Amino acid sequence: MVKKLLHTRYRVTDLEKTVAFYKDVLGLEEIRRHISGRGSQLVFLKAPASEEEIELCKFDQSGPVVVGPDLTHLAFEVDDMEKFARRCDCLHRCAGRLRNRINPTRAKFISILAGHLLAPYKSLPLISRS
Repeated sequence: MVKKLLHTRYRVTDLEKTVAFYKDVLGLEEIRRHISGRGSQLVFLKAPASEEEIELCKFDQSGPVVVGPDLTHLAFEVDDMEKFARRCDCLHRCAGRLRNRINPTRAKFISILAGHLLAPYKSLPLISRS
């Protein structure tokens, strides 16, 4: 029986640029790095209040990274949506790191590097379990 989620892997084209985004923009902590037996470059990150990790993987031998529409996304809880939106909007204008703006009043998907999606929330949405 499964006990808990440990990590989710995302394959990326530009590992260092992606790691910088997760650390500098989202404030995630880099936990560890290593190279797998087949040569994949791996970086593990986590949010301060989470146990689960995000594993970023760069493996050029498997071809280009193609993420289909509405395939997957990561949802993050943020302290202050307006502050987060302003920070992301500034990065969007100044560094071109995001592909769209954030509406500070509600969650909106943010398309980042390689088409991966992020969804910031003020608090986790309630899901009916009926």
